[in-house]
Amino acid sequence: MSGPAIKICGISTPDALEAAIAARATHVGFNFFAPSPRFVLPADARELGQRADGRIMKVGVFVDPDDQLLGEALGAATLDAIQLHGQETPERSAQVRQRHGVPVWKVLSVTTASDVSRADAYAGAADFILFDAKTPKGTLPGGMGLSFDWSLVAGWKGPLPWGLAGGLTAENVADALARTRAPLVDTSSGVESAPGVKDVDKIAAFCKAARAS
Repeated sequence: MSGPAIKICGISTPDALEAAIAARATHVGFNFFAPSPRFVLPADARELGQRADGRIMKVGVFVDPDDQLLGEALGAATLDAIQLHGQETPERSAQVRQRHGVPVWKVLSVTTASDVSRADAYAGAADFILFDAKTPKGTLPGGMGLSFDWSLVAGWKGPLPWGLAGGLTAENVADALARTRAPLVDTSSGVESAPGVKDVDKIAAFCKAARAS
């Protein structure tokens, strides 16, 4: 497939999953963080995981999870990767990677260049870095539709593969890709009609715009 990898995050219904697959996204994200409007229980993720098997890569999104939750979610949805979206240290990331035996994505919230440079510490501890916008204190760690200064990661050459998240929509993803050359783009609220409610047409439009860039 030409163009960047595309992840549609916060998938919680079969219709949204099928829309992502039909639009030729490469990854979907299942959110296991209870405060999120996109939260799915491991039991509910089982059906989604079975439907997705062999058709699209499945990434579980977690915020400072314990190993019990990770084990339950992995077992239910047969996840292809674990995305850590909290304050997980390189040491914790490496522990999760070793204990659960699947690739680990680490999300880093970006405001300044020093936030980007934190990625170096995850070499050997994670498999993928996802640069996202920093959200206001006391709010959800992601899925808020906020973006950051893309010039901070333009053409980033670090020790790990990477992707771009934060406020991406069908209207701005081509510009984001032109500026950053990100190998992967990730959207959640940018393809929704309301928090947690995926819009089939917006998913299609986002994937089309990303591939056309």
